[in-house]
Amino acid sequence: MEPGGEIRTVEVKQRKWWISVFFCGFLIISGDSLVMLLLNFYYVQNKRSENDKDRQYRGTWTQALLQNAAFPVLIPLFFMLPSPKPNTEPLSSDPPPFLRVLLLYVSLGVLVSVYSKLYALARLYVGWGILVSTQLILTSLFSAFINRLKFNRWIIISIIFTLATDYFGSPAFSGAPDEYESYTYGIKVWLILIFPTLAFALSLCLTQLGLEKVLVKTKRYGDKKVFRMVLELQICVSFIATLICLVGLFASGEFKELKEDSQRFKKGESYYVLSLVGLALSWQVWAVGLLGLVLLVSGLFADVVHMCASPVVSLLVVLAFDFVDDEFGWHRRGALLGSVLALASYFYSLYKTKKKEVKELNKREHNNSEA
Repeated sequence: MEPGGEIRTVEVKQRKWWISVFFCGFLIISGDSLVMLLLNFYYVQNKRSENDKDRQYRGTWTQALLQNAAFPVLIPLFFMLPSPKPNTEPLSSDPPPFLRVLLLYVSLGVLVSVYSKLYALARLYVGWGILVSTQLILTSLFSAFINRLKFNRWIIISIIFTLATDYFGSPAFSGAPDEYESYTYGIKVWLILIFPTLAFALSLCLTQLGLEKVLVKTKRYGDKKVFRMVLELQICVSFIATLICLVGLFASGEFKELKEDSQRFKKGESYYVLSLVGLALSWQVWAVGLLGLVLLVSGLFADVVHMCASPVVSLLVVLAFDFVDDEFGWHRRGALLGSVLALASYFYSLYKTKKKEVKELNKREHNNSEA
């Protein structure tokens, strides 16, 4: 290779990497916004506050199913994307690669179904804000122990700003309990709170571990991390999670309530169906962006971007709904600034890492030219 050619190749790869990171971040923010808008619309139209106490906490298997069931829309895109040639070198690993990949998909599918169901329930008991704050703390801990992530001061600053952003900028949620409900279920909500956040944080870190230690090492896509890998993971994991949620839906008898829910919907059955379809598609947009950032950067960074979307989502909810005492006040404006600072801190850390790679390569080529 001609002098400087390797550096130019690395710079081109890094440019493509940055474009992919921003694209996945856009998918997360878009997915977060659409999901929250449609969830608010669903619970407003479903007249949750007018139902009896037991009825108010039903429908969580349906919501869990919606979070995973739209994966077939990704299948055409999966086959449209180019696939690198697999590495044909014999692999001496034991067990065989297929079994390791299958075990990864099944374990992640179980985790995703668990947090989908428990998050759907926890949102109705404790609302939205405290869930994602707890989840980021757990993701940070798991990233340190499972993924051996090295924390520098910019990442720590980003986490602090992100927690503050979510605390002050969480969007209003029409399915959240009022103060009386929170007091009544005080002990129960803390039990419900910890398990979904634990499952979500664990799934992020295990997904990163699986991508790096299983999917990449099977050599089916060569030695590259490609976006096709994200789609394969999302399709297979969502398939497993969908099966589990379907079993839960029928075993609980919740499927019998779907017709009554559609009839109770204020805007009619057609809007009911459209809201469910829109929710299912929005969850897939969010999930693909999230897994993309896990592949490209880390599970922790994906969670930070997810949480930093809160002020933007809050603004959209304020504009779309006329909730009492819900406005984009000074605290949410400050949260919006905090989210910018949080992302800027983490991006600066990534920028320094990429710049260091080019600098080390430049130094190596300079030493070779002198030899």
